[in-house]
Amino acid sequence: MYTTELKSGSDGGKKRSKVEIVEDPAKLAAFEARVAADEFIEAKDWMPEAYRKTLVRQISQHAHSEIVGMLPEGNWLRRAPSLKRKAILLAKIQDEAGHGLYLYSAAETLGTPRDEMIEALHSGKAKYSTIFNYPTLTWADIGAIGWLVDGAAIMNQVPLQRTSYGPYARAMVRVCKEESFHQRQGYEIMTVMANGTDAQKRMAQDALNRWWWPSLMMFGPPDDSSPNTERSMRWRIKRDTNDELRQLFVDVTVPQAEYLNLSIPDADLKFNKEKDGYDFGEIDWDEFYAVVRGEGPVAKERIKARTDAWEEGAWVREAAMVHAQKQSKKDAA
Repeated sequence: MYTTELKSGSDGGKKRSKVEIVEDPAKLAAFEARVAADEFIEAKDWMPEAYRKTLVRQISQHAHSEIVGMLPEGNWLRRAPSLKRKAILLAKIQDEAGHGLYLYSAAETLGTPRDEMIEALHSGKAKYSTIFNYPTLTWADIGAIGWLVDGAAIMNQVPLQRTSYGPYARAMVRVCKEESFHQRQGYEIMTVMANGTDAQKRMAQDALNRWWWPSLMMFGPPDDSSPNTERSMRWRIKRDTNDELRQLFVDVTVPQAEYLNLSIPDADLKFNKEKDGYDFGEIDWDEFYAVVRGEGPVAKERIKARTDAWEEGAWVREAAMVHAQKQSKKDAA
């Protein structure tokens, strides 16, 4: 669902010296040529170690975001306003779980065990999208998440269907199809509320006010402060920069808000004829980096929920492993 570009967690203040790996020049040149020709790199192909590490970081972070992203919406499963809304929300949450599994599987093809990725999430070494460190206060937030958060995710993820690493690109095909449904259901919730009672309209506007700026932060830091963008673009891991995707999101979303008669909470927002797009206000980057550091309103809640679920589900994983071993012996007999 979400691929905010973030740095790894703190190592407790201790500085680590980076060990530069010298790659074989001929292999590196051949790799660069394949990527430049838009060929897919597959799991068994030779790749630079930096390429592998970048992919593990990005794909595992994407997977973590899908799994943690279930929590804000799960908060409303028992309080959905109708059985229909509950069934739709449950289906969406199940989709997100599936997305996480696809992505963990894609990351595993790079040689990183799933348990290692999960441990990195629980310990704070790995990050997930900052958007999920905000609370869902009303039912309108579920609409705003579908419309804005999943809308931003689609902007990020559609280009990833053409990312240079084959297993990641193929996983994104199904993910993008399902995310488009998520975005439509969110916008439909907002449409109903924006055309409902005065109280519902106020609730819809309040949700837009609270989720607009965090949604813009989903695209990551500005290009001139993004440490990974240049190399990721050269290796076709990314196809567009953070700022390019952010601008596209604003240009697409503002008319949607106007259709709902809702106001974007940005006094500096205005259409720029010269660039055929919207100028918008400065993002609060101090807030962004604070949330990245784990200082979001519900950041500790999110990690606690994930670690509790992991520990409480240990018996299920153990039982599944025993069953798999028995089945393997049976098949070998």
